Amino acid sequence: MLRRAVDAGITFVDTARVYSDSEEKIGLALADVREKIVIATKTAAKDAEGFWRDLETSLALLKATYIGIYQFHNPGFVPRPGGEDGLYDAALAAKEKGLIRNIGITQHSAELAEEAVKSGLYDTLQFPFNHLAGEREVELVNLCRRENVGFICMKALSGGLI
Repeated sequence: MLRRAVDAGITFVDTARVYSDSEEKIGLALADVREKIVIATKTAAKDAEGFWRDLETSLALLKATYIGIYQFHNPGFVPRPGGEDGLYDAALAAKEKGLIRNIGITQHSAELAEEAVKSGLYDTLQFPFNHLAGEREVELVNLCRRENVGFICMKALSGGLI
């Protein structure tokens, strides 16, 4: 199915460490077309040590030398340089080493999403957006546009409600 999607023109694949064995399946299916697609994956790590462990595992399972977009998975705060958790500093170091190309964040909190976008630290924001979106969600998309932050829609089918 993944190969058929890529063959049909899909160039973006999103996954996460916590999505069962999806990274392994994506790695097996798409290793030989890796340069034609952008893979986004996520870490739910709470500190730098966990970040590096997750990144190593993701790279191995995805059969990749780098991750196109590496995202902090719905943290309860916006990771920043110099934070006690060390998460953002680890992401910067991984980017400098060429292990990730873009630093992203996923959120379900509009307040934290806005804070992340306004921080100037993130290349992408992944946030719920669908036919139920209200003015605040539309404004968040527009904020991303103004701040040159890529917006990645999640829950396009309302988390299964459609």
